[in-house]
Amino acid sequence: MEKKLEKKLQKVAVVGPESTGKSTTTQWLANSFNTLWVPEYARYYCETLQREYTLQDELNMFFGQIALEDSILSISKDRKFIFCDTTFITIKIWSDYLFGFTPKPVVDELSIRTYDYYLLMDIDMPWEDDPLRDFPDKREYFFDVWKQELNKLNANYTIISGMGAERNKFAESAVLEFLHTTGI
Repeated sequence: MEKKLEKKLQKVAVVGPESTGKSTTTQWLANSFNTLWVPEYARYYCETLQREYTLQDELNMFFGQIALEDSILSISKDRKFIFCDTTFITIKIWSDYLFGFTPKPVVDELSIRTYDYYLLMDIDMPWEDDPLRDFPDKREYFFDVWKQELNKLNANYTIISGMGAERNKFAESAVLEFLHTTGI
């Protein structure tokens, strides 16, 4: 008797600089595709932080993001794919920028924890001020860093542009194309 190959759960990550609609788009896509999504742990972590964050905070956010993702994955066994509102790669980008290097656990995880497809959110949206956001003048810089990081990983990604419903529809179309090419 031939064994049926089980398809692994696909992870679609919505990534990019701050104030580019990652959370809004992730939630919209999860609802549109009737699947689960992993929120951004750093937002929860930083909401109660009453000081400048440190390298240890970056590591705490890294481990928190991994634990949150793992918990969502554990209840997603009957799903074909899920969406991730950013990934731990954000910790690498911020650590490199703020502290000049990436902690070893983060670097080690890059080759272990993979994502099947990325939506890289463009910086064409206006900056929306938020106490948890920094560097509105560095959006282009961080967009370029995201492209470099995804290229280093040989990641499959699409840049998502547009405003409001148009942005969501473009993201939806990109995901549909990805699902079609992977046979999901």
